[in-house]
Amino acid sequence: MNTFSRVICLAVYVLALATLDGTFLAGSATVLQYGAIALLAAHAIEVVVCYKYVKLYKGPIAVSIVLTLLFGLLHWKPLANAAARKAAT
Repeated sequence: MNTFSRVICLAVYVLALATLDGTFLAGSATVLQYGAIALLAAHAIEVVVCYKYVKLYKGPIAVSIVLTLLFGLLHWKPLANAAARKAAT
């Protein structure tokens, strides 16, 4: 399920970018663009609110921020779960 959700997130972004060349119908292009903007805005809020989990990523913080912007909780939630399991032991 996690991989499928990641593919859906990427598909929204890719389709929104694809609408910029003008080949999509105007109504669907607008919906895809606003959907991508809303998704990106929600994930940007997640970066701020869940930063304590975002910084637990074992790579560079910039990569973790980009992954959170792209995938949101699909990226930081496993990090939070791992931290909770580690704290419980």
